[in-house]
Amino acid sequence: MQDAAARASLELVDLYDPADPDGRVTGVAPRARVRAQNLPHAATGVLLRDGPRVFVHRRTTTKDVFPGAHDVLAGGVVGHGEDPAAAAVRELAEELGQHDLPLQPVLRRWYRDGDTHFLAHVYQARWAGEPVVVQATEVADGWWEEAAVVRERLADPSWAFVPDTRALLERWPGWWLDAG
Repeated sequence: MQDAAARASLELVDLYDPADPDGRVTGVAPRARVRAQNLPHAATGVLLRDGPRVFVHRRTTTKDVFPGAHDVLAGGVVGHGEDPAAAAVRELAEELGQHDLPLQPVLRRWYRDGDTHFLAHVYQARWAGEPVVVQATEVADGWWEEAAVVRERLADPSWAFVPDTRALLERWPGWWLDAG
C-alpha cells in the first residue's frame, strides 16, 4: 500500500485562476506540488447536520495541512477533471461514511493563507440516520454537537480549529441555525 506522500506525488489536481470568482481551470499539477507551492486549486466541504446539531471531527495528526485540528466540514481537494459537487459526495462518503445524501450548495469563495489556497465549494447535507463511520487515516475522532455551541467555541481563537473552515463559516450567515 502506498503511503500518503507517494499518493500525493501521483494524484493530479486542476489549477484555478484565483482572479476568477467562478474558478476557471488554468492547468494541472501533482497534488504534492500544489501543496508544496501553495498553488490555487479547488476544494470542497460538507457540513453534516442533524437538526440543530452538526458533526464535529478532529483531524489526524498525519494530515498534510492543519493536523490535529477540529473541523465541521468533511471535504478535500477536487481532483483533476472532477466536478466539485461530485468531489463533495465522494469526500462525505470517504470521511464520514455517508452515502446518497442530497447536497445543498451554500457558499463558493476563495480562501488563502500560508498553507493553502483554494476555491471553496461548501455544501450542507442532512443526516439520514446512517451510522457515521469515520475514515481512520483522516479523522481521529468525531461527535455530534449543537451548532450554537460550536459557534461559541469558534469565538475562542485558541480552540484548535482549521483556519479555512473558521474563515468560511464567518462568511456563511446563520450556518449555526437549523433552517429545517
